[in-house]
Amino acid sequence: MTPRHFTSLLDVTSDELRSLLDKAMVFKRLPDREYQPLKGRVLAMIFEKSSTRTRISFEAGMAHFGGSALFLSPRDTQLGRGEPLRDSAKVISSMVDCIMLRTDKHETVTTFAEHSTVPVINGLTDEQHPCQLLADMQTYFELRGDIEGKTVTWIGDGNNMCHSYIHAAMRLNFTLHIACPSGYEPLPSIVEAAGDKVVFF
Repeated sequence: MTPRHFTSLLDVTSDELRSLLDKAMVFKRLPDREYQPLKGRVLAMIFEKSSTRTRISFEAGMAHFGGSALFLSPRDTQLGRGEPLRDSAKVISSMVDCIMLRTDKHETVTTFAEHSTVPVINGLTDEQHPCQLLADMQTYFELRGDIEGKTVTWIGDGNNMCHSYIHAAMRLNFTLHIACPSGYEPLPSIVEAAGDKVVFF
C-alpha cells in the first residue's frame, strides 16, 4: 500500500486538517502518558538544517506516544557524501516506520516521499513549513475558535512560512492579506493556486 506523506498542507483535505487539529487539542489535554499509539514505532529525523524546537518537539512527541526517534545529521548518513536521494530513501525507509526531513530544497522531501515505503514528513524546506502551520493553527483554534471566514495578515518576506499560510488559507477557508518587500514576494505559482484567498497590499 502506498504511504500517505505530509510534505505540504495540501497533502491533506480540509476535513483531514480540521480532524488533525481537533485530535491535537484533545491529546494536549490528556492528563497522563497512557495513550501510546506509536508504541514500538521508530521515527528517523534527518536534519540537514539544525533546529532546537523541531528536534525536541518531534522527539518528545514520539516518546509521549510510546515510540522512539533517531537523530541523523549529514555526517551520520550517506546523504552528506553524495548518495542519491532515492537510494537513501529506500534504505532508511526499510528500517523505520516514518521519516521526517528538515532540509533546504523542497525537492529533497518530495524525492524522499517518491521513493520511501513509509510516510515522509516535511519538517521544513526553503519552500514550505507545514508543521509550523499546524502549530500556529492549533494555537488560533484554542484561543480564538474557528478561523474560517476570518482575515489573517502576513507582513514580511514571501518565504516558506508565507507559502504554508497560503495553503492554510486554502484548506481552512480564511483570507490572507500579504504585505511583502518588493522583490521578496511569494512564488507566483503558489499565489495563483490560492485564487481569491490571497490579497496583496
